Amino acid sequence: MNIDKPITIALSKGRIYQQTLPLLAHAGIEALDDPESSRKLILETNHALVKLLIIRATDVPTYVQWGAADIGVAGKDVLLEHGGEGLYEPLDLRIARCRLMVAGREGARLSGERLRVATKYVNAARRHFSAKGQQVEIIKLYGSMELAPLVGLADLIVDLVESGNTLKANGLVPLEHIMEISSRLVVNKAAWKMKHPVVSELLEVLRDAVERQDD
Repeated sequence: MNIDKPITIALSKGRIYQQTLPLLAHAGIEALDDPESSRKLILETNHALVKLLIIRATDVPTYVQWGAADIGVAGKDVLLEHGGEGLYEPLDLRIARCRLMVAGREGARLSGERLRVATKYVNAARRHFSAKGQQVEIIKLYGSMELAPLVGLADLIVDLVESGNTLKANGLVPLEHIMEISSRLVVNKAAWKMKHPVVSELLEVLRDAVERQDD
């Protein structure tokens, strides 16, 4: 594809980065360094005008919103917490798939008064229980969510579930499905206008890569 304006793409290390690489390769974009072995946070690519920012997953929408990156790849869970201000979300890349679930001990009650729910997905959890007409006390945690019901900190947790093995290993079970999660392409609104030809072409090439991936 013809890239005639600088484009900065924000990605996070790990699963999202690894699963985004084949999609970018379909667009002819390849990183010259591996973020798993390099300490660089800005990676050059085989296109002189394309750079990759390697940042925390939760920071991707913020970098894109404020124009530090033109484009980013972020999980829908992260976007729900961010709120989506200043972003377009034109494409579901259908990668890094998992489920956002309510979980707890087997037989744990899902309704009633004074339920405490531990999660780092505060906004998504609050919306879920509010839609059910249920008031809960949300306790924000940043990790080791499964511990909360075991030590009496919370009755339930809201967390991402892929295989369910971590829940099972800690004596917990998924109790209620909230939504399917996958990673989305997000675009800065100003970049969409100012760099529209190259951004829209990249979007179409990535859309084609996603469709081929699902065939």
